[in-house]
Amino acid sequence: MSATGAIPGAPVKERFDAAGRRVLMVCVAGGFTTLLDQSVLNTSIPALRETLHAQPAHLQWIVAGYSLAFGLALIPGGRLGDVRGRKWFFVGGLALFTVVSLLSATATEPWMLVASRLLQGAGAGLVNSQMIGTLQDVFQGQLRARALGMYAVTGGLAFALGPPVGGAVLAAVGPEHGWRLTFLLNVPFGLATVWLAARHLPRPRAAARNADLDLVGLLLVGALTLALMLPFVQPPGWAGWFGFAVAAALLLGALAWWQRRYARAGGHPLIHPALTRSAPYALGTAVAMAQFGSSLAAGLVLTMFLQDGLGLSPLGAALVALPSAVAMGFASAVAWRVVARFGRRTVTAGMTGSALTMLTGGLVAMWAPVGSLPWLLALLQLLGGASIGLMGASNQAFVLRHAPAEAAGVSGAILQMAQRIAAAVGVSALSGVYLRATGGGGGHRAAFAWSSGVCAAVAALAVLASVLAGRATAREESAPQAASAEPAREETRASG
Repeated sequence: MSATGAIPGAPVKERFDAAGRRVLMVCVAGGFTTLLDQSVLNTSIPALRETLHAQPAHLQWIVAGYSLAFGLALIPGGRLGDVRGRKWFFVGGLALFTVVSLLSATATEPWMLVASRLLQGAGAGLVNSQMIGTLQDVFQGQLRARALGMYAVTGGLAFALGPPVGGAVLAAVGPEHGWRLTFLLNVPFGLATVWLAARHLPRPRAAARNADLDLVGLLLVGALTLALMLPFVQPPGWAGWFGFAVAAALLLGALAWWQRRYARAGGHPLIHPALTRSAPYALGTAVAMAQFGSSLAAGLVLTMFLQDGLGLSPLGAALVALPSAVAMGFASAVAWRVVARFGRRTVTAGMTGSALTMLTGGLVAMWAPVGSLPWLLALLQLLGGASIGLMGASNQAFVLRHAPAEAAGVSGAILQMAQRIAAAVGVSALSGVYLRATGGGGGHRAAFAWSSGVCAAVAALAVLASVLAGRATAREESAPQAASAEPAREETRASG
């Protein structure tokens, strides 16, 4: 690694060849289809609530159950892809997601929609757990950073485009049938992507078939994921929170013990030892968690403020947030060039920009005239999106550099899993902060300012973690150089 922290290695091609473009197209299409589904549905909740006569508990599971099942499938899916090959898990997961979309669209009872959303989430998690591993397998160096950047942009665009797409569908066909049509939108995209994946994704590696799966590790990770995410899907009260915290601590200890025991017995543990020993991997994952959690929470609070505080329509609120997705797309497209020049400092600078825009948004909401607020907040969304576009995929590429090839799927799945947990915590906590602040008599402007300040503080922690990750990376890479230089110094002293 250079002094600026650029990704090392021999010069590589800066253009994707035809096969690489096809693989990238498949991964981007799969990511867009599965991620758009969740953001479109949020707009349709009032309509399906009326049609199905759903209770609040049903709505909670319809929205959050997808994320829970998504998160549960990530690490097992990543490990299965590592040891059995990724292609057919990608195809199978996307086929499950597409078929169950039809069931969701035809649901006549709330419990049917809850069940289908859980299955959809499992299919989407299985698909997404293969994507990062596939991109790591196929691309190297700057091409890998660019491919991961395009995948990150896909997620940002899907979340940003979902609300206006959902609003347009509901306006066109009415609420009773509109929410069903939002599920049917997945079907043509899903079928086309399944066909493309079967044709163009690389075949499974022959050597992968001989590796072991570590089934006990998979079960422990699944239970730990449930203990971490389930409280945020359905908040349990103080006694329940304590019980889940104790269960998570015990499961984490059991997982650590089992991984060591399994490795000593000659097996291949689920979480590769190189990942647990790598400070840059752990710190980079912390950066991703803080960024993802603060960004999603800030987006939710912004939507609540625009609609409840300023009285904008759902489509109007979506248009205020849209510049973020546009800027993220452009910034991610050039981020690999910025990284080549400035290295890991790009991540720190981007995260700093994100923290500052969140803080500025809160101040603007407090003091700016009401009539100009949507325009000023849209401008800040533009700046914030550019900041995240520069650092999101760049940080991902730096983190995954520390994963061995045989753990590419699991390393990416752990990264995504950490982000999902951060999103669950951030969205739950920040919505609570916002609602308590409005209930306390301060009004929506003060509530948005407080919430934005909390998001900015979390983003500031990510800045600190990014600085520490850069230093840890420098120490890791200077150690081999120092070790290789020692024999030369010994020889010089001997000859002297």
